[in-house]
Amino acid sequence: MIEIQMLFYAGCILAIIGSIATVAGPGVNDPIVRTFNTEIAAVGISLIFLVYNHTLALMTFVAATAAITLILLRAITRLEEMGADV
Repeated sequence: MIEIQMLFYAGCILAIIGSIATVAGPGVNDPIVRTFNTEIAAVGISLIFLVYNHTLALMTFVAATAAITLILLRAITRLEEMGADV
């Protein structure tokens, strides 16, 4: 029971830290660092769901990672094509 509670608390901490890093991330010039900042939050959400259901956690992690990565990389490449200072 303690392990399940620790997974939940670790997931909450990672989700909060990842969200803060994503908000502060636009000040970072490296696009890879920005992507990693969003992945931290996705892992935290997956750990929270892992407490409830393993399949739900796996599906959430895969879907969130794929969607966030595609959206961010597309946005970053569009900004670089436009010549914006990212």
